[in-house]
This record gives sequence, C-alpha cells and structure tokens, in this order.
Amino acid sequence: MSKVVVVGAGKTGRGFIARLLQEEQQEVIFIDKNAELVDKLNADKSFKISFFGNVREPYVVNNFKAYTWENASLEDAELIIVSVGGQNLRDVGESLAKILEADKHYYIITGENASHPSKTLREAIGKDNISVSEATVFCTTIEDGGLDINSENYPYLQCDADLLEGYTPEAKTIKPIGEFSNFLTRKLFTYNAASCVIAYLGWKMGYSNYADAANDEKILEMLDANYAVTNKVLCAEFGYEKADQEEFAALSKTKFCDRTIIDTVARNARDPQRKLGANERIIGPIKLLHKYGKDASILEQTAAAAILYDNDGEDAWRAIKAEKSYAQILTDICGLEEDSLIFKNIMNYIESE
Repeated sequence: MSKVVVVGAGKTGRGFIARLLQEEQQEVIFIDKNAELVDKLNADKSFKISFFGNVREPYVVNNFKAYTWENASLEDAELIIVSVGGQNLRDVGESLAKILEADKHYYIITGENASHPSKTLREAIGKDNISVSEATVFCTTIEDGGLDINSENYPYLQCDADLLEGYTPEAKTIKPIGEFSNFLTRKLFTYNAASCVIAYLGWKMGYSNYADAANDEKILEMLDANYAVTNKVLCAEFGYEKADQEEFAALSKTKFCDRTIIDTVARNARDPQRKLGANERIIGPIKLLHKYGKDASILEQTAAAAILYDNDGEDAWRAIKAEKSYAQILTDICGLEEDSLIFKNIMNYIESE
C-alpha cells in the first residue's frame, strides 16, 4: 500500500483529496500547521464524508496519520499533494524544504486554484530533487461539524501531466492530463461558461438563489442546448473523446443544479467586466462556436445579459457602464470588431430588451 502526504487537512484536503486516495487504497499522511486539528485527527482516527443529495452512501476516511510541521514525517512517500490557500504556498514550500531527503526525488501536486501555484511552490522549496505539478479542484466541500465533511461526489483530481515529468500516481483518481493549458480552456468553456448562462440569465429572470435559477425549466433547456454545441466544438478543437467531454459537462450540470449547495446568483455573476474578456468564459466559447459554424445564440444572449447586469456592490462595473456605451464595452472589453457577426448578434439581444 502506497503512502501519500497531504499538506493541509482542511475541507478540501481531508474531504476530497483524502477520500480520492483512500478509495484507491492509499494511506494518507496529513501535515497541517493547526495543532488542534492534528490532535483531533489522531484522537478520532476517522471522519465521515456525506455527499450532496445523498447520491451515495457516506464514506469513512480512516487510513491516515497526522502531524504538525514540528514532527512532520514523509514516511517514505514520494507523492505530496499540497492543499492550502495560495497565500500559504511560500510558507509550505519553506517548511517542506527542511524535511525533503536530499537523495530522493519527490513529486508534488498543488491542489489550489491559484495563479501559477506550481511555480510559487517550486521557488519556495528551492531544491532540484522535485517535480511540481498543479491541479484544478472542481469538488465543492463544506465542513459539517467536527471533522466531518459534506462533499460533491466528484471522481478525479486532474493535474498537469507534463509537470510530473513522466511520473504517474498510483491512485487512478489522481488524473494527469497532457496539454493542461488546453484542459483549463476546456474547464473555462464548459464549467465557467455554463455558470454564466445560469447566473446572468437567472438574474434577468429575477432569481437570487443560484440553484433555483439552475433548475428553471427554460434555463435548463438553454443550458442543455449550450452544452450540446460546446461539447462538439471542444472535441473538434482539442481532440477530446465525445463520451469523456459529455461526462465532464454532465458533472458540471449536476453540481450547478444541486439544491443542497447553497449559492447565490450575485456571487456567480459578480465582476462581469472580467467574465466578458476577449478570451474569457463567454466571448471565448462564442468565438469557437462561430469558428465551427455552430449556434452561439445561448452564449450571445448570456453576453447581452452580462452587459445589462446590475447589482449592489458592483461599483467597478457601474463605473465602466457610466463611461462606456454598450458598443464600447463590446469593443474595448470583449475585444470584438464592430462589423463582426458576434458584435451584431449581441447588440441585437441588448436592444431587444
């Protein structure tokens, strides 16, 4: 049985990553700076993960040990998964540098949706006997009192295969992906684009609760139509298998429609000026759909709703709209030419309101 070190025993580290590892018969070695949490893990010796919507039976994680940095042990593990906030990566790197054995090569994966986390951690460790990859965490986890966790039943931790330099984790639930930048585009155009469909069209229809918007019959119909065309063009552009992309999209829909995950339309719609960027989650897939001659009307309606969007707290967006016309937003923020079909389609949806 292999051992894997998980740095960070918070809700993602213990509620998602530890579960994925134990499902593959891996022993988990937790390292966390919180001595009280470490003591509780060692005293209780187990914790329970319940799944949103009761889609499966609760799962008990019990094959682990836990340490603070003062008595940390890597216990012959060669794989380390770091699940801490991006602001803590440098401190973790400096602590890891003190306990890595000089004559052994370590493979490290950052499980944090930060900007270039592998680069930050590699520089903080400052040693040559490491390969540092990065993963994108899709799984939503919520603490449920004590050590227990409520979690989405997400099946993988996808990471950058190229940064692992040929190493393949024993746990099949840790999934190295080649050409990871393409995978991040795939996520942006699948997950994030669909989230915008729900958020902005949901706002337009008067919803404040995100799951209520996601389960609206009309929005569901539009969401499915957008998934159908987006799946096709992502497979055509990047060579993904049809069934794999459809599973990827279905996992996102299940998450968005889950009423047990409490979320708001406002949180998902905030900062439209960022989401409307030229290669971002709305305009990016619209361009790809037009490239392959597919119907982009759902995302074009979403773009129009995003431009019209208004909510308390959106001071930066309100300032932009006070300064720029809708047409200027489409050219200056969305990067569209005034004579382009995409520009004209979105303007038509705006003007029809």
